[in-house]
Parts: sequence; structure tokens; C-alpha cells
Amino acid sequence: MKPFESFFSKQMDSFAQYRNRLGYNKRNTRLQLMMFDRYLSNQPDHSVWEPAYYLKMRKELEMTPSSVNTVLYTARCFFEYLKRTGECERNPLQDVPSLPLQAFIPFVFSPEQVSQFLDTICRHIRKDSKFFLIDLSKYLVILLLARCGMRINEPLRLRLEHYRTDDKTVYIEKTKFKKDRLIPIPITVAEQIDNYLSARASLTDNIPNPYLFIGYGKKGLHDHNIRKVFHKALNRIGISRPRQVIGNTIFGKPTPHSLRHSFAVNTLKAIVARGQSPQNALPVLAAYLGHVEYRNTMKYLKVIDAKSGQRLLNFAGSRREDS
Repeated sequence: MKPFESFFSKQMDSFAQYRNRLGYNKRNTRLQLMMFDRYLSNQPDHSVWEPAYYLKMRKELEMTPSSVNTVLYTARCFFEYLKRTGECERNPLQDVPSLPLQAFIPFVFSPEQVSQFLDTICRHIRKDSKFFLIDLSKYLVILLLARCGMRINEPLRLRLEHYRTDDKTVYIEKTKFKKDRLIPIPITVAEQIDNYLSARASLTDNIPNPYLFIGYGKKGLHDHNIRKVFHKALNRIGISRPRQVIGNTIFGKPTPHSLRHSFAVNTLKAIVARGQSPQNALPVLAAYLGHVEYRNTMKYLKVIDAKSGQRLLNFAGSRREDS
């Protein structure tokens, strides 16, 4: 584990241990502290107790506003800890405001693009026995992202017992917020998983592997395996675009998480098209997606669909060129 290097290194180690005892994620705590520690290591320390020092830090950090605010928040919590331990009398960041956040518009696939995307991955599954099951596993992971709105780590961690063949459900343990959930999956998705399990039983001679979607040996798949397939498919169908910042708005690039966004947005859009209220569907969608807070699902009501997003990006880009 990389050590802290600034003049506050000992205090940061103590603070990190304190946060761990409170139940905060150990890795996240150190990563956030590292950003603050890196800045301190490259700056003079004579004015470290003055608010102006952190106004300067806020300006000089070459990060997005949200990342800068994370550093400010971490530093603010750190000095509150030093106050409680009697190592300082006041928090120099007490009155240092956060930066205004940029609006973020995620990339959203249209229903047609989702189908085209999945089809191209399916067509490129290699038929050679050495690769077939692993390629099929990768495809099914992405299928669950697209058709069930899962986070990328959720299908990767599924074990055989988590898929319930009889009632076509998947049990997801310890998700992002340490929350378990049991979700039904579409019949067409369940049929493909059933076919995969039949092929797996005949091609592997029942070599034990606890994971539902297998990798090499007795291991499961990794995040980078899925991202590689994802970006290859994007290039094949020609809808890849870079992340763009226009004015105070960030237009996100396609990522595997975009499939989760697209599932939620397209589901709400379909509900509206049927003449029903999307507000009434939000509690069910929140439970299905595994959101801890209801407001996280409500954000999808404000996310525009694929066509509207592209029109807005084109409009914003043309205004920038004209200015």
C-alpha cells in the first residue's frame, strides 16, 4: 500500500484508520486522501492553515469540479478530525465553498441501438471449443447489463446458485450499497442462460467452476474482459464517441454503465408511450435497479433519450463553433 508523503502523513494514517473503524470503505478513504496528500507534497506548507491556501488548491487542481470537490470534502473531514484530536483549533476549509458542478448528460442507447449492439456481439462469438463458452459468457454478462440494468460487477460475481432456473430469477448479493436483491429476468434472457448452461455441461465435462459465467480455468470473468468486448462492438456498429465538455455540460461517452442508464431511460419512455405514469413505476424500478435512495431513480426522469441527447450535443457543438 502506497504511503502518504506529505508533512501530514502520520495524521493521515491515523485518520484513515479512524474512518475504517467507522465502517467507511478502506480503499476509497485512502484514494481520496492520496489526492490531497499529493497536492500538499508539491506545495509549500507555511500557509497550510489559511483558507487562501485551499482556494488556491481548488483553482490549481487539474480535475473535474466533482473530483475537486471530493478533495475539498476529504480535506475538510481531515481537519475536523484534527480538531477532535486537539491537533488544531479551527478548520481552514470551514468557509471554502465547493465548485459548482457541471451538468452531466450520460450516453443513452436507443432500443434499436441496444439490439444492434447485442446482435453484433452475438455474431462474433467464436465457435472454436476453446473460446466458445468464454465468449458466450461475455455476451451474457453484457446481455444482463442491457436487458436488466445491472451494474457491471453484478453479473461478474454471480455464482451458479444465484440463478434460479425454475422461477427465472437472479439473486444479487452485496451490491454497491451492500444490499441484496432478487430480480426476475426476461424470458428471452432466461432462455439464453438455460441454453448456455446446457452447452456448458456438455463441453466442460462438469469441471467445477462456482461462477455462473466462466472465465479461464476455475475463475470468473473480469471487468476488463467485458470492457474490451464492449468497445469492439461499439466500433463495429460505428456509434462510439468521445467524452465531450461543452460549456458547463459534460456529454458522456459510451461505457458499459451506459447500458444501465439506457435500460432505465428506455423503460420509463416505454411506460409513457403506453399512456401510463412513470412516477408510479419509479418504486418498482428503484427496487429492480438496487437503488438505496428513491431520488437516485428519480434522476432518470430528467435524463433525455438517445435522439434528444444527440440533438442537444449537435446544437451545443454548433453554438460553440459560432461563438
